Amino acid sequence: MAFVLKLSPEETEALRELAAREHRSMHEVAMLAIRSRIAAARRTEVLDQLFDAAAAEDAELLDRLAR
Repeated sequence: MAFVLKLSPEETEALRELAAREHRSMHEVAMLAIRSRIAAARRTEVLDQLFDAAAAEDAELLDRLAR
């Protein structure tokens, strides 16, 4: 799916400089950033589910420790 990403002149220049430093295209740098953010969000979601499951499983113990 294609879409338009509108950047400020400052963001465009920062992206251009980063791409040049990494010897990548601006497109590739932007895609890597998007993929990294998606992966981080997925990790956070998995951790939240694990914490919720542990809290539910250990609710009695956690309640006693809180007293």
